[in-house]
Amino acid sequence: MKPHIICHMASSIDGRILPERWTPSGAHSHDIYEDLHDRLGGGSWLVGRVTGQEFAKRDAYPDQPEASFLRTAWLPNHAAEAYGIVLDAHGKIAWGRSDVSGDPIVVVLTKAVSDAHLAGLREDGVGYVFAGETDLDPHEVVEILNTELGIDRLLLEGGGHLNGGFLRAGLIDEISLMLVPAIDGASGAPAVFEGSGTAASERLPIDTLALMSHDVMDGGTVWLRYRVTPA
Repeated sequence: MKPHIICHMASSIDGRILPERWTPSGAHSHDIYEDLHDRLGGGSWLVGRVTGQEFAKRDAYPDQPEASFLRTAWLPNHAAEAYGIVLDAHGKIAWGRSDVSGDPIVVVLTKAVSDAHLAGLREDGVGYVFAGETDLDPHEVVEILNTELGIDRLLLEGGGHLNGGFLRAGLIDEISLMLVPAIDGASGAPAVFEGSGTAASERLPIDTLALMSHDVMDGGTVWLRYRVTPA
């Protein structure tokens, strides 16, 4: 069973997602973003490796494994109300913590990850599941999260490439966009949805985007919600 997935993002009015580059500076409100997260129902959230790395507190795990581990799920916090899910296919993040703001971290890995990395995750109390041999498959990821953790509603808050991959896979049910009155205005920053290597002629598997609601927030930020109907 697939969870209901809401892609919740903040962007400048030119569609870019790195607030530190925006003008005027300080236009983005993290508090408003988190308030909207809660108004969407809160719960478990999903990000990619680059965003996940921002929460890490260790530089690396030891190179040598303490033991060999089966490539099966290890979930020390199996009854949490919400989880912070991080896609880290090749095991690059050394956490040094087991939760983010009280939400237990669960990492989604491939089976190619080393025993040494699994030992480090266990030492930190970070749960993990597997969704692929050498590459992560988005469909398998969401199925595993539902099966292993009982997640039936998920906020996708990734980078542009993660969001784009889920959109192209037909996995996004809603888009929640916090449109901030600021402009990036330069090249090089990711957009809300990216498709590196995707041909311009390749269309997304979407039939319609139906506006569900729109609200004007403090400072001129506009909150838009769309229902995604697949092709």
